[in-house]
Amino acid sequence: MKKTFYKRLLLYFIALAIGTLYSNALFQLIPEAFGFNPQEDYYVSKSAVVFGGFYLFFFTEKVLKMLLKQKDQVRNKSYFINRIQHHGHSHYSPETLPSKKDQEEGVTEKLQNGDLDHMIPHRNSDLECKNPSVDKDIVGSLSVQDLQASQSSCYWLKGVRYSDIGTLAWMITLSDGLHNFIDGLAIGASFTVSVFQGISTSVAIFCEEFPHELGDFVILLNAGMTIQQALFFNFISACCCYIGLAFGIVAGSHFSANWIFALAGGMFLYIALADMFPEMNEVSQEDERNGSALIAFAIQNAGLLTGFTIMLLLTMYSGEIQIG
Repeated sequence: MKKTFYKRLLLYFIALAIGTLYSNALFQLIPEAFGFNPQEDYYVSKSAVVFGGFYLFFFTEKVLKMLLKQKDQVRNKSYFINRIQHHGHSHYSPETLPSKKDQEEGVTEKLQNGDLDHMIPHRNSDLECKNPSVDKDIVGSLSVQDLQASQSSCYWLKGVRYSDIGTLAWMITLSDGLHNFIDGLAIGASFTVSVFQGISTSVAIFCEEFPHELGDFVILLNAGMTIQQALFFNFISACCCYIGLAFGIVAGSHFSANWIFALAGGMFLYIALADMFPEMNEVSQEDERNGSALIAFAIQNAGLLTGFTIMLLLTMYSGEIQIG
């Protein structure tokens, strides 16, 4: 029950991130890169139609897949029933079925010939796996330098040696740091233009980062890091956002922020459609296999429409958002 709830909650946040990122790029970042003002140029309705085209094809594709899958299941079930009715429960007649005695003799003959050796567990291997002396040998093989290094390291980083951690963990940490730097750059540049622009960009990035950081944390654990190490390096990569925020404020104050908005808009579109959309489909596969495709579809719709509504309201009422 807890695993199912976690999967569905993660599915909602992924769909929410797709809706906010895609809508933020359509309503604010890309129009701002071209110098449009939502209060003067009236592009909001056209951007909403762009989102509507995306949502229409998403809705149609999901409904068609559910209907075709249900039709295939009914057809396969009826075909299976017809096969049973025509041919019976077995391809053998009762006279040709082997008796229990013949089956036992056949198994005994295979055992004598060694054909079923691979099906019998070997006690020696099991005992060797459970033998505690093996663990003692492994512990005894640790060098003095490794023990001294583990004793002198920080408490939070103690555990797995960095050389034993997979390369994937370091690649994820570096790419996540660069990603967070660009996010901070977009937030800083947005706040130099207007408050609503900064708030909407921050909301979109927050909705995207929650499932993204959660997935990175699981990847770091699977790559060999301990929980403390994964938390520490996730925090280090998150701090890159503040560095990008400072650069974004400086660049937006002294230079044109339109280029930053163009870069962030393209990045948001890629993350939403090419990165998180397949992830959303992958998370929903378990519900679809268990016959709960309709629940997963409803959660996806709720997340997408929630993100779209948040960005639409922030864009429409941008003139009323003031500091103090």
